[in-house]
Amino acid sequence: MKAVGIILSNIHDKNIPELTKVRSIASVPYGGRYRLIDFTLSNMVNSGITKVGVITKSNYQSLMDHVGSGKEWDLVRKNGGLFILPPFSDNSDNLYETRLQALNGVMNFLERCEEEIVVLSDSNIVCNMDLDAVIQKHVDAKADITCIYKKMTVCDTSYTVTSIKVDADDNVVDIASAKPSECTEVNAVVNLWVINRTMLIALIKDTLSREPKADFNLDVIGKNLGKIKVIGYEFDGYLAWITSLAKYYECNMELLEKDVRDELFNKKYKAIYTKVKDSAPTSYRSGAKVKNSFIADGCVIDGIVENSIISRGVTIGRGCVIKNSIILQDSIIMDNVNLNCVITDKDVVISSGKVLSGCEEMPFFLGKGTRV
Repeated sequence: MKAVGIILSNIHDKNIPELTKVRSIASVPYGGRYRLIDFTLSNMVNSGITKVGVITKSNYQSLMDHVGSGKEWDLVRKNGGLFILPPFSDNSDNLYETRLQALNGVMNFLERCEEEIVVLSDSNIVCNMDLDAVIQKHVDAKADITCIYKKMTVCDTSYTVTSIKVDADDNVVDIASAKPSECTEVNAVVNLWVINRTMLIALIKDTLSREPKADFNLDVIGKNLGKIKVIGYEFDGYLAWITSLAKYYECNMELLEKDVRDELFNKKYKAIYTKVKDSAPTSYRSGAKVKNSFIADGCVIDGIVENSIISRGVTIGRGCVIKNSIILQDSIIMDNVNLNCVITDKDVVISSGKVLSGCEEMPFFLGKGTRV
């Protein structure tokens, strides 16, 4: 059964304002050479979805530069392809505030689609998921909505988590949203759904007519439990959920574990695609010592790098010691710099002799273009 993909690119910008000041969360760099949207977009394409709409809102120039025409994801097509959808919640110039308003703003796109199923996703999750299996279960169960969840222990007391309860037949019987007061094991909704298109359109119109600022999970799905068929699909693979700068740091560091890398990047026929740049290979000079790190292409390394993620085009000078850090694209680290638990955005310059340190729970952050 054919499906269309819808990706919301800005919904969780407020989670990591340090990195979304100049970009949407969908285009936040990840793992040295990827952007967060790469994972959701690749999952859709790998499952045969050839029409994908990306709903924008603000700071989306970086996103458009990255995805372009969709060539890297084989989405340059006469029929279907990649659609960048405008950031308006209705026929006025009002920007949307909620997920439901965002969907209402692209109602014309939804109504013109011929696909029977919509795969709807946010942009703050990192996983390699077989959406074919999810869609097949949705069809076999004759469900109206399939809600993808993951059993996890949530300890971030600052982040509101939506969770569901399912019965023995995977029917969703309850849905709730709360900030955990302590570490709690829940069936966490990962904000990825499979929905019948005509049902989604009807639910959007009906809910917005009564509750203009309705919550998608609680008001659209929760209040219709028992009226429509909602099932759960448990994803048991690796999933990173970017909910804060500290979580962004933690999840990047997890890429240094072989099991995580294999789960994300070494699945047969399930590649994660990204924008290709024709950069030169990284140059490791005579003073370079690299241990357990991701180093993208186009870098010049003349110092020590341990347990770190280094993006494209980064220069690390002589005598530098870079540990447990994330250095984003085109940053320049001059000679004899010592960094530990530091995140630099793009185009940062750190002059010689500087010593900067954070900790895992609160990494030291330098914004785009900062000169230190």
